Amino acid sequence: MTGRSAALEVRDLTVAYGAVTALEGCTLTLEPGKVTGLIGMNGSGKSTLFKSIMGVVEPQHGSVQVWGADARKARRSQSLAYVPQSEDVDWDFPLTVWDVVMMGRYGHMGWVRRPRHADRVAVQEALERVELTDLARRQIGRLSGGQRKRAFVARGLAQGARLMLLDEPFAGVDKRSEATIVGLLRELAADGATVLVSTHDLHALPQLADEAVLLLRRVLYQGSVEGALRPENLTRAFGIDLGGAA
Repeated sequence: MTGRSAALEVRDLTVAYGAVTALEGCTLTLEPGKVTGLIGMNGSGKSTLFKSIMGVVEPQHGSVQVWGADARKARRSQSLAYVPQSEDVDWDFPLTVWDVVMMGRYGHMGWVRRPRHADRVAVQEALERVELTDLARRQIGRLSGGQRKRAFVARGLAQGARLMLLDEPFAGVDKRSEATIVGLLRELAADGATVLVSTHDLHALPQLADEAVLLLRRVLYQGSVEGALRPENLTRAFGIDLGGAA
C-alpha cells in the first residue's frame, strides 16, 4: 500500500524516554474506512504511539505519515483528532461541554477564533450525535465519565477529522455511552474515516473493530479480530494465557 492510499503509516518507529524504550521498530498501516482495535497491557506503548502519531513526541528513529503527510501537517489541516484518557484532562477548568466541542472547530476559524454560523452548526450536530444537547452548557467536570468521553468524541466529530485516535474511551463509562460511542465509530468508518482505538475490553472487540493490532513496544500482530484473540497471540502480547477472555 502506498502513502497516498493509506490513512496512517508508521514505519520502524522507535521512541525512548531516557533509558526506557517505549516503542522499538513499531510498524503498522491503517486503511481508510476501518475501525482498528489497539490491544496491549499497561506500559506496552499504546499512549506513546498515539502521541507519536499526533506529533507531540519526537521519535529517535522512524516516521509517521497521516494521509501521506507529516503528522504535524495533518494536525494543522484538521484531518487528525485525538480523544485522550480521562487522566490527561483538567476537569476543574471552567469550560462547558459546548466550549470543549467548539475547540474542534478552532482550526477552521483562523487567528481570531470567532465562531461562524458553520462552526455553531457543526457543534450542534456533533452534540446531537452523542446525545449531549441538553448538557451543552454544563461545566465539563460535572459530567459522568461516559458523558465526558462522549463530549470529546463530539469534539472530533465537529472537527471533521478523517483519522480519529481514541485512548481507552470505554474505561469507566456506562453502557449507554459505550453503545453510543461504538455506534458513532462504526458510522464514521462507514463514511470513509479511519479510527484507531485502544481498549482492554476483549469481549467487545468483535462488535467494535474490523481489525486488531497487538502491541508490546512493537507490533506483534495486525490482522483480523478473530486472529488477534487466539490464545497464542494473546499470550505473546500479555505474557499470560488469556484465551478464555476472548
